Amino acid sequence: MPEPSFDFVILGGGIFGCYAALYLAGKGAKVALIEKEQQLFKKASLVNQARLHSGYHYPRSLATAAMSDEHKKRFTEEHKAFVHASFEKYYAIERFGSFTDAAQFERFCDYLHLRCERVHEHPLFNFERLEAVYRTEEYSFDPVLLREHYKGKVEKHPGIMLMTGTEVFKATSEGRDWLISYKTGEKISHMRTPVVVNATYAASNALNRLFEAPDIDLTHEISEIAFVDSPQFRGKGLTVMDGPFGSIMPYGLSGLLSLSSVAYTHHKISYNNVPHFDCMQPETDPACRPEAPGICTDCVRRPESNARKMLGQMMQYFDHSVRFEHLFSYFTIKSKLKASYIDDGRPTEISLLRQTPRLYCLFAGKINSIYEVEKII
Repeated sequence: MPEPSFDFVILGGGIFGCYAALYLAGKGAKVALIEKEQQLFKKASLVNQARLHSGYHYPRSLATAAMSDEHKKRFTEEHKAFVHASFEKYYAIERFGSFTDAAQFERFCDYLHLRCERVHEHPLFNFERLEAVYRTEEYSFDPVLLREHYKGKVEKHPGIMLMTGTEVFKATSEGRDWLISYKTGEKISHMRTPVVVNATYAASNALNRLFEAPDIDLTHEISEIAFVDSPQFRGKGLTVMDGPFGSIMPYGLSGLLSLSSVAYTHHKISYNNVPHFDCMQPETDPACRPEAPGICTDCVRRPESNARKMLGQMMQYFDHSVRFEHLFSYFTIKSKLKASYIDDGRPTEISLLRQTPRLYCLFAGKINSIYEVEKII
């Protein structure tokens, strides 16, 4: 029997892979969407602070800030049922050690036409540690509801074959097509396609190498998002800029607050283009290997939580009357371009790495940039 043929094969079942599959299938293409894990949205698409970026976060990367704001309105309109848009959001400048001062932040917001109203008094904040506090407009999306939404759309679309628990292990170019070998459980199968889109994020380079394409220069960090509650700060958000500081804000519509700290969120770092961590034991746990990372939250070897340290850092910026309780944490591998260390930027890159047959690598970190795929593919 001949191998089944698809117009596109998408590797990676996070938000970017799901959106690319739906976009292409919506144009009439026959699409296969392959995800190594048993479920969609189990890694970075779920384990993040659920910030719908407006641009405030990147005063040293105007390109990232502009791209974030460019797609915010469209993303909010198309996903309004999963967006929390009614909480009070504040950005603040640390009085000591910030890479950006208040005047620079104000000029940056003015240039991008971002709401930025200075607040000189607030009963919940400690102004002895904060140079300036600004009332801003930034939303939070709900990753859990978003997962169910995209899962339903992908499963129901007649033009998409969803394949979870499936891992690609070989790719050969044959004329204008890729011949792809993959395993689902113990069953080995094959398919053909003229175009592959690699949207695997932390596994980007491992898949690029499988298709004999060049690496993109990445670093990888095992990262923690802590979830907390606070009767005093419920329904509010504070992000302290710019450097080794942190953020507390609503996690979508869950009622929880997500907590992230530049100093303590990232537990381990790998400077290899393919992530290598000492907690990986592929000989005994093949579900997590450098070329195919697993789900850190479910791993017995995940790092001990840094939530206490994160809260200790962030409590400096609050009045003594504010209390927080740590409930639980999620862990995942966060990847970023090595060039991002220069300006802390998070650009979306969609690169054509092979021409015939085609291989695209879609690498992105900001959810409202899902629409960038429409410009390229």
